[in-house]
Amino acid sequence: MITTMTTKNGNISMDTEVIANYAGSAAVECFGVVGMASISMKDGLVRLLKGDNLTHGVGVKMHDGKIIIDFHIIVSYGVSIVTVAENLVSNVKYKVEEFTGLNVEKINIYVEGVRVID
Repeated sequence: MITTMTTKNGNISMDTEVIANYAGSAAVECFGVVGMASISMKDGLVRLLKGDNLTHGVGVKMHDGKIIIDFHIIVSYGVSIVTVAENLVSNVKYKVEEFTGLNVEKINIYVEGVRVID
């Protein structure tokens, strides 16, 4: 889906896939986030996605000029999920708003798994 913004200098068109990629990169920088998760609809299995597949664990929707982001993440074993979620929301909201110039209305986080980190 492509969103268009009108500025004093002209129009800017941005694909939601670009926002999803940027948001996914910001999310994996957060402490306690191991990575994005992909869920197989066929068998219900969750797998960890590597660097170039970050957008598969991130969904971006536009609603009235505001951004709604869904994250499917895998967290580190032993960390507070609430703390990880608060950190992720704060970090991603700031970075995406600075990047796009649009408001992030809501960020939904779905913890799909836990991994032990060496």
